[in-house]
Amino acid sequence: MNTDRIRGMYDILPDEIGWWRLAEQAMIDTARRFNYREIRFPIVEYTELFARGMGEATDVVGKEMYTFTDRKERSLSLRPEGTASVVRAYLNQGWHTQAPFQKLFYIGPMFRYEKPQKGRCRQFHQFGIEALGSLDPSLDAEVISFAWSMMDQLGIGGLWLRLNSIGCSEDRERFRAVLHAHFSRSIAHMCADCNRRLDENPMRILDCKEPQCQPFIDTAPGSADHLCPECALHFAHVRSLLDLLGLGYEIDSRLVRGIDYYTRTVFELMSKDLGSQDTLLGGGRYDGLVETFGGPSIPGLGFAGGFERLVIILQERANAKLTETSLDLFLATLGEAGRRYAFSLAQRLRRDGFSVDIDHRNRALRKQLTLANALHARHLLVIGDDEARAARGKIKQMDSGEELEISLEADTIADVLRKGG
Repeated sequence: MNTDRIRGMYDILPDEIGWWRLAEQAMIDTARRFNYREIRFPIVEYTELFARGMGEATDVVGKEMYTFTDRKERSLSLRPEGTASVVRAYLNQGWHTQAPFQKLFYIGPMFRYEKPQKGRCRQFHQFGIEALGSLDPSLDAEVISFAWSMMDQLGIGGLWLRLNSIGCSEDRERFRAVLHAHFSRSIAHMCADCNRRLDENPMRILDCKEPQCQPFIDTAPGSADHLCPECALHFAHVRSLLDLLGLGYEIDSRLVRGIDYYTRTVFELMSKDLGSQDTLLGGGRYDGLVETFGGPSIPGLGFAGGFERLVIILQERANAKLTETSLDLFLATLGEAGRRYAFSLAQRLRRDGFSVDIDHRNRALRKQLTLANALHARHLLVIGDDEARAARGKIKQMDSGEELEISLEADTIADVLRKGG
């Protein structure tokens, strides 16, 4: 039996979980401020959902998905991203006919078979939002503002936005033809993946990171020069609203993102605090995705990012452990009557909302006191057989060392815990 952890998949341990909760809470708080509702969807979907939605020629579908066949010979995949599942749920619930405008957010694990590195795992934890039902540029600006606001709450600095528009489907067809002509002249000097992408979708070549391909990518035309008047106007309005909000950006006319469903606005939010893996999140519009899945023509957009990278930044910037959540009360016990009294008392105090712990290994009092310190208990109460019979004892405030003799009734102890802070 192999009990090793699978490569690229990590345990999140109790000493680390505080950083994760901090990042998750920032997402939840920002969603509340922007009025986005949470959605949760299955980890396993039909493979075709991702193949059709993301594009069969994309690296994610072609190389990175965890796919298997179930007992009924159906091809299923662990979800590699969230947008396709959200759109599937949108259609399943009939929102496209009953309530087409939806603003949703999600948090959860995703899976991609890629080379593990700092901030990039094979099981990674993603946060994202999806807004469906409007073409208005104000929604594009709101989605970007949401992302920026979340990073502000976390105190992540060095932010900058890469922004582009890849236009509508007709614009992209024209742009693909221009790129095909450009790269055809140098394809013999480019990597095998770029050779494959030339005919499948030359826009994917712009995502290539191979050094031998960069000189040809750097001289490639940009999508912004091939927008129809309507898409050019939409992009101008998005930029105007970002200017209004004071959110700085850099136009990158070769930014296309790595998934085929994107249209018009695409963006990446970066941080100089993260080193080579400086992308915090990315997203854009997918105005044809609902239709691709058999629904009506309903526009949408969103973004997604990984919590792993946020946690790395938070830990490195703090340069220390996150302060542990303190325990309200530790009950140390002596004797069987004291143990039974403390066991019952702990349950009553927990029902009142207090965090209370006791020793379950029947250890000496000295070791119980050591445990109370390790758990960062704010108060300590020692209950022996005598205290249990008299229903009185001394509660100690751990920071000041001050002791107070009190009744061991749950209500009395609760009052002390509330006043003790």
